[in-house]
Amino acid sequence: MRRMILACSVLLALSTGATAGQIYKWVDGQGNVHFGSQPPEGQDAATVNPNISQPKLAAPPAAPQQESAEKAQEDANERVRKEVAEQEAELKNFCDNARYNLAQLQNNPRIRMEIDGELRHLTEEERQERISTGEAALKKNCQ
Repeated sequence: MRRMILACSVLLALSTGATAGQIYKWVDGQGNVHFGSQPPEGQDAATVNPNISQPKLAAPPAAPQQESAEKAQEDANERVRKEVAEQEAELKNFCDNARYNLAQLQNNPRIRMEIDGELRHLTEEERQERISTGEAALKKNCQ
């Protein structure tokens, strides 16, 4: 059985070279490169050796690319962490200010504010409107 497999392998290896015919390469008048089994009439054609194997490509070094990709990912993660921390700090500051302003509006019936460059007291309707706006903002943005 082994001899038969070995004989078939040898015959198969030898038969590939025997079946390959001559290949010709030429360039036409428009500059296009052509390959064929018959040379063109009236043009010079070069023969091509079909038994040349493809050169083996060296494996790219995986470690430096992987390290650079990991470093880039870590940098991106760090930037995102900083942005999230800044957004959380801004939201905390907003919530603290909104709670303070709401408490002032709820606890003081007479609120004096600068509106259009003029200091004046808020009417009860304005005060209640600002209280409801502040409560809605707290409910929406601050838990």
